[in-house]
Amino acid sequence: MPRILCLHGHGTSGSIFKTQTASFRSKLPSYTFDFPSAPFPSKPSPGIESIFPDIPTYTWYPEPTPSALRAAHAWVRQYARENGPFDAVMCFSQGCSLIGSMALYHARDRHNGIIDVDVEPLPFHSAIFICGGVPLWALEDLGLPVPERAHALSKTTGTLLTSTAGKITLFARDVSQIQRGVGLWDGNGAHLLHDPDPAARPARSDVFGLDYTSFPEWARITIPTVHVYGAKDPRWPAGIQLAEFCADRSELDHGGGHDIPRSTWVAEGIAGLVVGVVARSWEGESERTRGHGVVDGAREG
Repeated sequence: MPRILCLHGHGTSGSIFKTQTASFRSKLPSYTFDFPSAPFPSKPSPGIESIFPDIPTYTWYPEPTPSALRAAHAWVRQYARENGPFDAVMCFSQGCSLIGSMALYHARDRHNGIIDVDVEPLPFHSAIFICGGVPLWALEDLGLPVPERAHALSKTTGTLLTSTAGKITLFARDVSQIQRGVGLWDGNGAHLLHDPDPAARPARSDVFGLDYTSFPEWARITIPTVHVYGAKDPRWPAGIQLAEFCADRSELDHGGGHDIPRSTWVAEGIAGLVVGVVARSWEGESERTRGHGVVDGAREG
């Protein structure tokens, strides 16, 4: 039975993430999902208090610093040691920042000989990223070049995300503000900094300010990954940036915003990708095991 560790976004909680993912998880009855809450209390993210009133909310790192981020990585490892093993990790928004950066730091440390990947592998074999990217300040700490243009684009998309999500509170206070047939994420239009048409995918030399052709070879996430994002999400560019780091990826654009739609086609689509990524991770693990002289769980004699 596949086991998946589930890491929520900033200003929410494990129980909230469990509710947010209920639609597609219902398509995976044989899977086990573990929903811990982050260790640090925080204010709820914009709009969350209107949807989930009176539920405590948390964050994975209380300040955007490399030391706080590495401490969060250590927390995940310890949780996995005590509650795993896990076949995959599934994350949303800040949870993606946590796991995406964890995988990149692991790759850098392995390349530099700081860790032995056979002794200290990642505590999961695949990852499902939903509406999230990797913090640019973490990339800089890793020694990767991040032009000022990338920072400017990230700041603009972050501001638009916050202002749009904050409308949930306005709508909750005054339902007359809701326009029939117009969704929360429909009003941004020309304010979005991206074209979600697959044919308009940016070249790797300029993915919203990041030049992947200039990055060192080690700067890759090699475990199988799934990337779920929404065409109307202001932070769509960050999701594409994270996807470009991943060597073995599947992607789904659900067409919505910074959320997880509950429609049948989205639920079935995500569920299918989860099944596929876990299967790919098992295949990869089997190949690595054979490479170490293990056959059907026993050492070759």
